Amino acid sequence: MKALLVIDMLKDFIDEMGTLSVGLAGKKIVPFINGTIDKFRKEGFPIVFICDNHEKDDKEFDMFPPHCIAQTEGAEIIEDIKINPGDKVIRKRRYSAFFGTDLDLYLREKGIDELYLVGVCTNICVLYTAADARNLAYKVNIYKDGVASFNDDAHEFALKEAESTLGCQII
Repeated sequence: MKALLVIDMLKDFIDEMGTLSVGLAGKKIVPFINGTIDKFRKEGFPIVFICDNHEKDDKEFDMFPPHCIAQTEGAEIIEDIKINPGDKVIRKRRYSAFFGTDLDLYLREKGIDELYLVGVCTNICVLYTAADARNLAYKVNIYKDGVASFNDDAHEFALKEAESTLGCQII
C-alpha cells in the first residue's frame, strides 16, 4: 500500500516573510501538491503531513536561523493546504521525518511499503527523509513537480542523488 508524505509545507518555508522562505519555488508547487493530495484522498490512501517543529534553543539553529519553533505561526501548515481529520501529522526536529518520530511505526501498522514525497526542501528534508525511507526498505517516489528548494543547483543534485544513489523513482 502507498502513502503520501507532505514535507514541511509550513509558513516559515513557504510564506514570503517566513524565516527560511524558499521563495517563489515553494509557492509554485502548492497547486501540484493540492492535486496530489486530492488524488490520494479519492483513492483512500493515507496522507502524512511532516512538520518541522523545533525548540527555541535547537542546535539546528547553529546552521540555520531559528525557524518553525513549536507553537508559533511559522510552524503551521500554510493555509493553502488543508488537513482532513483522517490525515496524520508528524512533528520532527531533524531533517529526516523518521529520526526521533513514530513515522516508521505508523506506516508499518498501516501496511504501507511505498511512499510518495512532495514538499520542501528537496536537498534537505526531502532527501534525508528519502534516504532513511530507503534504508528502512520502503519504495520511494519523489514527484519532481512537487518539490522545491532555496537553490536550483542543490535541488537538481538532490533529485539525481535520490535516483542514482538511493534508488528512488523521480516521477
